[in-house]
Amino acid sequence: MKTERITIGDASKHVGETVQVPGWLYNLRKSGKIVFPLLRDGTGLMQCVAVKSALPEAVFDTIKDLTQESSVVFTGKIRADQRAPGGYEMDVENVDVMQHIPESDPYPITPKDHGIDFLMDHRHLWLRSQRQHAILGVRHEVIRAVRDYFDSHGFTLVDTPIFTPAACEGTTTLFEVNYFEDEKAYLAQSGQLYNEATAMAFGKVYCFGPTFRAEKSKTRRHLTEFWMVEPEMAYATLEDVKRVGEEMIVFVVNRVLENRRAELKALERDVSKLEAIQTPFPRMSYDDAVKLLQSKGSEIQWGGDFGGTDETLLSQEHNRPLMVDGYPSAVKAFYMQPEPSRPEVALCVDILAPEGYGEIIGGGQRIHDYDLLLRRIEEHKLPKQAFDWYLDLRRFGTVPHGGFGMGIERCVAWICGLEHIRETIAFPRMLYRLHP
Repeated sequence: MKTERITIGDASKHVGETVQVPGWLYNLRKSGKIVFPLLRDGTGLMQCVAVKSALPEAVFDTIKDLTQESSVVFTGKIRADQRAPGGYEMDVENVDVMQHIPESDPYPITPKDHGIDFLMDHRHLWLRSQRQHAILGVRHEVIRAVRDYFDSHGFTLVDTPIFTPAACEGTTTLFEVNYFEDEKAYLAQSGQLYNEATAMAFGKVYCFGPTFRAEKSKTRRHLTEFWMVEPEMAYATLEDVKRVGEEMIVFVVNRVLENRRAELKALERDVSKLEAIQTPFPRMSYDDAVKLLQSKGSEIQWGGDFGGTDETLLSQEHNRPLMVDGYPSAVKAFYMQPEPSRPEVALCVDILAPEGYGEIIGGGQRIHDYDLLLRRIEEHKLPKQAFDWYLDLRRFGTVPHGGFGMGIERCVAWICGLEHIRETIAFPRMLYRLHP
């Protein structure tokens, strides 16, 4: 009878059975006449035990001489052992080597310390490490939770274009590309404008995809290509936007705590800080935030946008995300609805993560008045023709509406407790990094 092939993640279902487990050699420990290969397969780690007296000499010698990241299929009996990684071990009966990496050309990432540039140059291999595996596991959970939240709250996923004819938030940070017949196009900074159109068709929508910012920034919070989820809601006010953002963040954090404790432990994340993320979030006006920052020594003046240091100072006051609303209209995008009684202030909100991770959500209420939107487009010196379709949304059935955007990478960096955003995506794109 053919031996069943399983994954390490399913080992608990096969205790006492002889099975095959394909994978890669993560580490090898030797103790006299016993060898302990540590196998990884993408679903977990499992220690295997090869005893010389129980194996043909050739099989034992093959196992003993295995090198890091050689690809192998181990055959053996599964048994429970609470001391082992994952709680299960295999007593090896045989091995089939798919590829033996020669010692003359070894796997480049060894257990010793390597510099970050070396690791980023070998990112395609660095992803195999336990830490990177844990981070991307949390990322997967965050993305799945975001989708589950919106799918279970009446939102429809509608994909928006990556090629766009005009800017969403100005042209200074756009990647320009040549389209057909010498027409210029740009890589999308946001799906929001198109989301506004689909919201008028479906009521509540979201898009989820890659976005691009040609911002020459080298901070630990910025990538040139990142993934963003953007909900948009018809018949919605700023308060609706705040509520949905707050609910979604709590939903995502709770899902990670529920399903990814092992990954958080591998990252040495203090989960008590995540367990504190509950509603309601503290709220503060931009006016009060400026006063608080000035009292802390910041040189910020009313009318200026907050920098990373300002956001960190504000978030240090709280153990959960902070909502800051009422930013000056001048520092926000052309489509932001002004406060009726105070037009120099926009009906917008930024949600700042605790522990110094900065803005993870930015959004607000959109202008729904045709004349005001047209005036804003002209004030920002944007080409009206490119926005004719966007203005149509205000000509035919306009309603108050709003939404927000959340960058997945910033959210993952915060939840994982990472120092830099570059580890939150498999292949980061930054100002000076396009490879691998």
